[in-house]
Amino acid sequence: MLNNKTIGVVIPCYNEATQISMVLDSMPEFVDRIIIIDDVSTDQTIETVLNYIEANDNSSPLQLSSNLQNEITPTIYNRADIEVHQKNKEEVKRFLPSEVLNKNADKEKVILIKHLKNGGVGAAVATGYKWCKDHDIDCAVVMNGDGQMDPNELESICGPVVYENIDYVKGNRLIHKSAWVIIPRIRFLGNSILSILTKIVSGYWGISDFQSGYTAMSNHALNSIPLYKIYKRYGMPNDVLVKLNIAFCTIREVKIKPVYGVGEQSKLNVAKVTFPILFLLIRSFFTRLHTKYLIRSFHPLFVLYWISFIIAGINTYFLYHLLANFFAPNSKTPTDYLIIFIFLTISGFQSLLFAMWMDIQDNERLSK
Repeated sequence: MLNNKTIGVVIPCYNEATQISMVLDSMPEFVDRIIIIDDVSTDQTIETVLNYIEANDNSSPLQLSSNLQNEITPTIYNRADIEVHQKNKEEVKRFLPSEVLNKNADKEKVILIKHLKNGGVGAAVATGYKWCKDHDIDCAVVMNGDGQMDPNELESICGPVVYENIDYVKGNRLIHKSAWVIIPRIRFLGNSILSILTKIVSGYWGISDFQSGYTAMSNHALNSIPLYKIYKRYGMPNDVLVKLNIAFCTIREVKIKPVYGVGEQSKLNVAKVTFPILFLLIRSFFTRLHTKYLIRSFHPLFVLYWISFIIAGINTYFLYHLLANFFAPNSKTPTDYLIIFIFLTISGFQSLLFAMWMDIQDNERLSK
């Protein structure tokens, strides 16, 4: 525990048999539960974890039972609580099917959950978050099973959640002085580009290194977003941020060191994930715009964003004709088309800038 608040570490695993013991051995004492989710590994990950549990004292002085087993006595005032509790029970069906391999999970520190079919890193994290939510964990941290996250930095990741009631904390490797040297150049540049795009999409304009998976989430945040809807693949960190922003969750990032060369093997296929992540970002942006600034609380920036998009769509017609006339021999550029194109370009750009400025101003309160 930290500050009398329970700490759970979610570790998504896929073929981490060579690394997972090192991660478990280095876990700080204040961690109350370590929730390992095996995403149908094809190596000996499950056997390695089970052997680790057998070889070490896995008992915990803190007993944690699922709150789904609780029953709420109805009164005239708690119908809302009953509805939420029922929803939490029913949403279990929306997660990937899984089973807990522990014999007495309520009293054990390392919890091993096995997915019955492969779902991806996002699906594994969602399963771990669901376990933490159902067991009333106060701070749920995500660490990878490959050893690329320093456990000595775990307390600084948890600190803002347990001491200051921040909803979400993420590590930032890009601001560390060694980032440009340690992080492979292609990853550094790709991460930087994705960070710029995710600023616009998520609404958290003051945050960067959005691909960092070293994060901590409060119990309030766990109960504020639809965990079963978390993107199942490598765009998961970006998708979670959009969901948190829609739920008006506060965020902070802390500096962490980049860790490479500890025996990890990258499973990321850049060519395979690039376009799905870009599509996810576009879809997530419009979801946030529609849900947060139209349905939940109408804001003028919704109108300004859409004015800029509509103008851009109309402007493509004039741009096409201007280019066609420019490259066609013996043709002159229509003056009226050129004037309309310039006017629409300036108007659309102004609308976009005003919308982005309002977006920054509105979300400033969420960055702590």
